[in-house]
Amino acid sequence: MSKNFNVAIAGATGAVGIEMIKTLEERKFPVKNLTLLASKRSAGKSLRYCGQNIAVQELNQNSFDDIDIALFSAGGGRSKEFAPAAVNSGTVVIDNSSAFRMDDSVPLVVPEVNPEDVKKHHGIIANPNCTTIILLVVLKPLYDLSRITRIIVSTYQSASGAGAKAMEELRTQTSRILENKEITVNAFPHQIAFNLFSHNSTIFENGYCEEEQKMVNESRKILNDQSLQICPTTIRVPVLRAHAESVVIEQERKVSVEEAKKILSDASGVRVIDDRCNNKFPMPIDVNGQDFVAVGRIRDDISSENGLSLFICGDQLLKGAALNAVQIAELL
Repeated sequence: MSKNFNVAIAGATGAVGIEMIKTLEERKFPVKNLTLLASKRSAGKSLRYCGQNIAVQELNQNSFDDIDIALFSAGGGRSKEFAPAAVNSGTVVIDNSSAFRMDDSVPLVVPEVNPEDVKKHHGIIANPNCTTIILLVVLKPLYDLSRITRIIVSTYQSASGAGAKAMEELRTQTSRILENKEITVNAFPHQIAFNLFSHNSTIFENGYCEEEQKMVNESRKILNDQSLQICPTTIRVPVLRAHAESVVIEQERKVSVEEAKKILSDASGVRVIDDRCNNKFPMPIDVNGQDFVAVGRIRDDISSENGLSLFICGDQLLKGAALNAVQIAELL
């Protein structure tokens, strides 16, 4: 007998929260009642779900009575504050923030990569960082062919990764520059229109930023491989939505380009776009609003005996966040 679930979304009015609502509807998740939660200033707004207007309620410690599954995308501070109350109410929390990702008692899950880890939860399951998800959906099939020993990855991260205000800032700055008007910088530390810059997260003593360190730590945890060597560089680019990643991998044995294309063509959640004759490879516009991660530029790394080079694109708001969370709920 199928069961319907009482589902809550914490952070429902944010960019990822809105995508979570759409994704639940589009994938026909068995929702009995949907509760939308946000900050006090957003309470009273209404959002559409399956043809109905649902009023947003203020997120508080008592929001999770009778809730089976809660999707959190309200920031790490809110997750730490309210997720324990949800778990105490019997709710399973799927958290999109970094609050619990590296907690040894919390599984960090990409359904195409390590679905079995969902069973290890004690009330909280963590959604990885968007760049990590997009990377590992493509690399796991190759890892299974021959263990990957080293990854060099450079990201091209869209404004959507910083939320709705950042996306609007890119739109506004672009329009004003084209009209020869002055711009303001608020959501980002630097002008984002017609510019790119190193990811705007804390720089650690080793010279790597927080976003880069997340890719290292999370990839090792998800693949259960603490010896995996990863060198990331994360960059903000003036793209509205969808992240791209340039990736070089080294494996224990040489995997041919043909072998890689074959395994990736058959991989869940992956689409190969690799048309050398017409110079057609993955672009952010190919994956906007799409569930799959695109991969192309699949070629030998001519500087390494066992190396491959790839180019990847994925929708940060969907597979990089909302879709991954809903897929975890589907596993539950």
